[in-house]
Parts: sequence; C-alpha cells; structure tokens
Amino acid sequence: MSDTESHIGIPEAGRAKIADGLAHVLADTYSLYLKTHNFHWNVTGPMFNSLHTMFETQYNELWLATDEIAERIRALGHFAPGSYSAFGKLTSIKEAPEQPPEAMEMVKQLAEGHEAVARTARKIFSTVEDAGDEVSVDLLVGRMQYHEKTAWMLRSILG
Repeated sequence: MSDTESHIGIPEAGRAKIADGLAHVLADTYSLYLKTHNFHWNVTGPMFNSLHTMFETQYNELWLATDEIAERIRALGHFAPGSYSAFGKLTSIKEAPEQPPEAMEMVKQLAEGHEAVARTARKIFSTVEDAGDEVSVDLLVGRMQYHEKTAWMLRSILG
C-alpha cells in the first residue's frame, strides 16, 4: 500500500462499494437541492411566503448534506462525482419541468424527491453495515431520518 491509500480498517473492495452507493446518495441529494432551490425561486400563490421560507430551509440543509456525503466518499479513498453529467447518470430524482408547476405540485414533487433519497440511502445500508463502516452507517441513518421526516411534513401540507 502507498502512503496515499486509505488504512481505515475497511478493505478496498468494501470501500469501493460504499463509495459507489454514496455517490448515488450524493447525486440524489444534489439533484433534490437544485430542484428545491428552483422551486424556492419560482413558487407563487397564497402560500408563497411559507413555502418560499420552507424551501429555503430545505435547500440549505441539502447543500450542507452534499458536502458531508462527498467528504465521506473522499475519506473512503475515492473521488466524489461533481458534475451535472455525472449526477444525471447517478440520480433517481426527476428533473423539474421548464415551466414551474403550481405550488402544491411543487410540494408533491419535493415529497417524492425526499422519499427517493431515503430509498437510495436504504439500498446501500446493508452493504455499509456489513463492511463495519459505522461512520457511513451514522451518515445514512441521519440522512434517512431527515428525508423521511421532511417527506412526511411536505405530505402533511397536501392533506
């Protein structure tokens, strides 16, 4: 092993699988961040102020999460994806339409997006757990908790 290789107690094959799974979580998180920020800028209607503020809180949290996820990938000894084309290949989040939807459709799409990120995180959970990567387990638990709670709150607006 060279001095630049990771010696954290997880074999390279395990770190590679985890980093690949986290790359999907990162792509979903970034894509949802972009969609949420877009909706923050373009929401209209009677609930403008409350949704504008809520979306801002959400996109700020998502932005911080992208850094945490990318830095975990780097700590595992792999490069994090960082381009729109890379994210486009990895994400499960549907892009926002060119013409912004009505406010409640925005809420619905964001709820679906949060659920999608939670599913993506859950897909790699057993891989992370089996590798004994407690740090990534903690990261994923936090992400799933945030996305499931946020999806619930958004769905509550829909009635």
